[in-house]
Amino acid sequence: MLCCGAATAGDSSSATPAPATPAKQGLPIPYPTDVLTYHYNVFRQGATIQETTLTPSNVNFNTFGKINFFAVDGKVDAQPLFVNKQFINGSLNDTVYVVTENDSVYAFSANNGRQFWKVSALGQGETPSDDHGCGQISPQIGITDTPVIDKGNGPNGAIYFVAMTKDSSSNYHQRLHALDLRTGAELFGGPTEISAMYPGTGDGSQNGEVIFAPGQFAERAGILEYGSTLYISFTSHCDSRPYTGWIMAYNSRTLAQSTVIDVTPNGHEGAIWMAGEGLAADSAGNIYFLDGNGTFDTTLNSQGFPSSGDYGNAFMKLSNSTGTLTVVDYFNMYDTVQESDSDEDLGSGGAIVLPDLMDNNGGVHHLAVGAGKDSNIYVVNRDNMGKFNPNNDSAIYQEIDGALPGGVWASPAYFNNTVYYGDTGETLKAFPISNAMLATTPSSQSGNLFIYPGTTPTVSANQTSNGIVWAVANTDPAILYAYDATNLANQLYNSNQAGTRDQFGPGNKFITPMIANGKVFVGTQTGVAVFGLLQ
Repeated sequence: MLCCGAATAGDSSSATPAPATPAKQGLPIPYPTDVLTYHYNVFRQGATIQETTLTPSNVNFNTFGKINFFAVDGKVDAQPLFVNKQFINGSLNDTVYVVTENDSVYAFSANNGRQFWKVSALGQGETPSDDHGCGQISPQIGITDTPVIDKGNGPNGAIYFVAMTKDSSSNYHQRLHALDLRTGAELFGGPTEISAMYPGTGDGSQNGEVIFAPGQFAERAGILEYGSTLYISFTSHCDSRPYTGWIMAYNSRTLAQSTVIDVTPNGHEGAIWMAGEGLAADSAGNIYFLDGNGTFDTTLNSQGFPSSGDYGNAFMKLSNSTGTLTVVDYFNMYDTVQESDSDEDLGSGGAIVLPDLMDNNGGVHHLAVGAGKDSNIYVVNRDNMGKFNPNNDSAIYQEIDGALPGGVWASPAYFNNTVYYGDTGETLKAFPISNAMLATTPSSQSGNLFIYPGTTPTVSANQTSNGIVWAVANTDPAILYAYDATNLANQLYNSNQAGTRDQFGPGNKFITPMIANGKVFVGTQTGVAVFGLLQ
């Protein structure tokens, strides 16, 4: 199903039809405030516009604060998910789903923290993976990716995720799981062991085939579901070769692999990092992401694509309209090779698909936006992304150089014609959109700075009013901030204002706050902190 959230991103020029809506498929229709995927929808816009409880007038330290804490057995690097009023444990309950780096999955009551069930994704004699000497996901690697929920699959709905484990013979495993939302039972004969081959002579290849080695990768980016297909992608452990850029597709009803692509098959590196954000999609099912540093073939074929199929450090668009994942467009900076060599790539940040935007002449534009380590914001035309020119970036829709001086290791959010970015060591910034173009300077910014990795904001609002931008600082203790969406200089709340009352432990760099039904859920190193009105 095409989940989740109320905003739309319009139709691209692709002729691929959008999937049937849940109602047309005869499936249960999600509540407006369900949170079934990373950043609310497949566009990854990071805003919920059905929040009727929390407002700028009641989010302050006198009336708002920490009201609960759901303890778990490991780091919560994935964004929690939320399902309204489902029948679980004998009654209707709002339920929060949490995964950990200890390879555990939990279902909690959103209202009182009661644990409905807990499931381990470990096989017999297995442990979570070690961190491979890389501090990016540490001290262990279990479930890093934000799962996706499909309420229409299985008898009671399903939650999908990838778990990394290590067996007693020191072999590593990546497995795709689907669990029943009500019971936690494995569905569809799962889990499925993830393996893949792709034609190429790059890192990890044998006899003209690149081989997916599960120990060399982690599944950091959130899972994308579109139609009945799950899309997963993989990153490396730091820049420890050999590795290449894998994206795989699986049937959500059978867990069978349907197609794979390697975007650096004849080169090296090019992993999918994106600060934990999920692959994004437009309403036609095209997939967008930012690729990490790696091989890019500067020799192009007659259609302007890399001659050897290597797309390191690219803003990419894939299609699965024929049942085979295919690169249909891309953008690379003119100095992309130098950026990759300097580890100054796009892959540290996430990309979002913007809603259709109209310019002053009535023209409609289909855009996506992303940024990485080089301090620039890149806005691409999804119908013609710009490809590669070794001399300049003139073919891109819009490039705002130096707009994010700290570099980006996070993802943006979009709300009410504004894009919000939190670069490293800098302020949280608001870039309004006018005439279908981003402003080149922020209209407002926070009064405080965010240390590495910056911050990934989330917005709550009631339609276009009462907008609040939420952001977490990776400090010790970590700090949850709330700002007026119309003016980020107006800080409404932070979790240090009431002394220790609202504190929730040291920071965790992957944290993305999730807001649903008057509560804010924040993953931590030991559980999920819950914030709401103090009543």
